[in-house]
Amino acid sequence: MRVVLQRVSRAEVRANGKVVGKIGRGFLVLAAFRAPDTDAELSWMADKILGLRLFPDAEGKMNLGLEDVGGELLVVSQFSLYADARKGRRPSFVDAAPAELGARLYQRFVDLLRAGTIPVATGVFGAMMEVDLVNDGPVTLILEKEASS
Repeated sequence: MRVVLQRVSRAEVRANGKVVGKIGRGFLVLAAFRAPDTDAELSWMADKILGLRLFPDAEGKMNLGLEDVGGELLVVSQFSLYADARKGRRPSFVDAAPAELGARLYQRFVDLLRAGTIPVATGVFGAMMEVDLVNDGPVTLILEKEASS
């Protein structure tokens, strides 16, 4: 599982010209899955994201988490995070989970995030979407959890 996480002051995602997910201060999470991913990887990633302390405290140090600042999550599926563009001109997506499996993994990941107290908005799995965001900082992390062998 691979995630690009951006600390945002606001973000929204549109599908078919309509806003389907919108947050204020929080994290925009772009998430991609692979076929070997299991509940172990999804749970690890959900716990990691919910526990990250990326907001500044009174001294300006990244010491506050989502709960501390009343933050929210916007989770958008993005299989292209597993693009392999090492050869040729057109990327290969063979490492990304097939659509049906990816949809199940995405929904399970969202369910794990929603099990906590942080509000979670989402995009629409498999849809063409437009994402608007204001990256705060900017702060951007790449998080990855490989499936255990």
